Amino acid sequence: MELNDITSIVLAVVFGAAIGLEREISGKAAGLRTNVLICLGAAVFTVISKQMAAGQQESITRIAAGIVSGVGFIGAGAIMRERASVLGLTTAATIWLVASVGMACGARAYFLAAMTSLITIVVLIGLAQLERPLQKYGKKHKPKNLNEDQKDTEQ
Repeated sequence: MELNDITSIVLAVVFGAAIGLEREISGKAAGLRTNVLICLGAAVFTVISKQMAAGQQESITRIAAGIVSGVGFIGAGAIMRERASVLGLTTAATIWLVASVGMACGARAYFLAAMTSLITIVVLIGLAQLERPLQKYGKKHKPKNLNEDQKDTEQ
């Protein structure tokens, strides 16, 4: 194991923790530990894939595609449908994005991982503050009033 690989793993934990901390403070199901583990796992898979592929670029991209698909599956589990609304989309998107940060760390693209983490935190915190006053103008967050026929067909 090289020093660069250790750096990749440590930075994946740091960046995953930074994003996970915001999710934890927000009281989301996928919080600190989940985001750290996803970011760390993606970094480790990326480091391993680079070592295993050794000069075979298509092998690296296949493993990267596997990470994206696998994490997408985990994120899909975070999405819940409750009557006329869908919950957990931001959590699922964050899980997917944290995996990309881990992959960037594993690929030694540290600046990309750092900037992505910073922008993610700004989006999660900043846009949440912006969404609150906008909710009264839009229908996005308001559940529809369903009549009895519609309720029966949705269940």
